[in-house]
Amino acid sequence: MKRVLIAVGLASMVVSGSAVADLALAKKSGCMACHGVDKKVVGPSWKQVAERYKDDPDAQAKLAVKIKKGGKGVWGSAPMPPYSPRVSDADIEKLVDFIMTL
Repeated sequence: MKRVLIAVGLASMVVSGSAVADLALAKKSGCMACHGVDKKVVGPSWKQVAERYKDDPDAQAKLAVKIKKGGKGVWGSAPMPPYSPRVSDADIEKLVDFIMTL
């Protein structure tokens, strides 16, 4: 039974090779200090972000700007620090793409 649970857990974690790479990029970039994939940490979970912006045609651009410049007030009082230039524009685009696929 334990092996089955482990296999199911691993299967649910391994969505695709690119998703694993994007999650590694998020960890390396410091995103996981404040965000979780499924649950709120300091900031919202990425699934919450994806849900909020799923019908917004400008979501990709809005989220990229938020990651680059930071901001506050959208998800409460905790500020989002700026991540540019520490995280490259190309990596920010990858992170936004990853978030929006959740």
